[in-house]
Amino acid sequence: MRLGVLDVGSNTVHLLVVDAHPGACPLPAHSHKADLRLAQLLDASGAIGPEGVDKLIDVIQDALQAAEDKGVEDLLPFATSAVREASNADDVLARVQEETGVELQVLTGAEEARLTFLAARRWFGWSSGKLLVLDIGGGSLEIAYGIDEQPDAAASLPLGAGRLTAGWLPGDPPDPEDVRALRRHARAEIARTVGEFSRFGAPDHVVATSKTFKQLARIAGAARSTDGQYVQRELKRESLEAWVPRLAGMTVAQRSELPGVSEGRAGQLLAGALVAEGAMDLFGVETLEICPWALREGVILRRLDHMGSA
Repeated sequence: MRLGVLDVGSNTVHLLVVDAHPGACPLPAHSHKADLRLAQLLDASGAIGPEGVDKLIDVIQDALQAAEDKGVEDLLPFATSAVREASNADDVLARVQEETGVELQVLTGAEEARLTFLAARRWFGWSSGKLLVLDIGGGSLEIAYGIDEQPDAAASLPLGAGRLTAGWLPGDPPDPEDVRALRRHARAEIARTVGEFSRFGAPDHVVATSKTFKQLARIAGAARSTDGQYVQRELKRESLEAWVPRLAGMTVAQRSELPGVSEGRAGQLLAGALVAEGAMDLFGVETLEICPWALREGVILRRLDHMGSA
C-alpha cells in the first residue's frame, strides 16, 4: 500500500510518501516539504501566533493535496517539539483539525527518541550490537541507547539547532561570547544525561540522524546525497572540532556556500555543530555513522508492525 507520513517539525512540514507492506523495506515514492520554521514563530508567551497558525494550515493543505495526487491510502500525521511546547498547543491542534481534517498526533520527546532508534536499528540490523543514536532536530536533541528494537534509555533535550540559534546566537557572524555561552549551556544540558546511558556500557555502534548531522558530515568530506543512501557516511569528532571555530567565524551567507548546506539551514548550522561536538565529546564518541532513516521512517515502521500483527 502507499503510506504517507506528515511530519510537522520545528523547521519544516514534510510529507514523505512510501510504498510499503509488512515485512518489506519501505520504498520512497515522493517527498514534499515546506520550510515553515515554527520554532521561530513563537511569540514572547511561547504561543504560535495567528499568522503562524495560518501558515501551518496552508502548508498542511498543500501537503494533503500532494498526498491525494500521489495516491496515498493512509496518512500518518504527527507533530514534534515546536507544537508540543507551544503554550497554545491545544488551540493550534483544534484549529488544524477543524480547517484541514487532520488530527496531528503530538509525539513526546521520548517517543521521538524511541521511534528514531527503531528506524536506526532496522537500517543497521542486529549485527550492529548496542546502538547509541543521536538526532538533532530544530527544537530538540534526542538520544537513545539499546540492544533491542526498543531502547534501554531514551532522552530528549531542548537543544534543537533552530531553538538555540534563535535564543543564543543573534549576530551574523555571532559574537564569540555568545558562542562560548551556548557551548557551555549545551554541554551542561548533555552532561546531565550521560550517567543515564553510561551505566549500560559502551555502545558497539554510534549513529546519527537528521539534516544537521548529514550537513556536518558533508562539509567534513562525506559523500554527497546524490551518491545514494547506501553509501557509508561518517563524521569524525576530530573533523568536527576543526570545523566549529570556522563555522563560528562565518556569516550565514558564507555557510550557505559550503558543500551540502542549504540556504535555509545555514543559519542553524553552528548551533547544531556545537551540540553535535558536545554530545560526541561527552559520550566519548570518536566516529559516528550517518543513518539515512530517522523519525519519519520509524513512524512508518511502527505502523507496518501493527498492520502485520493485526
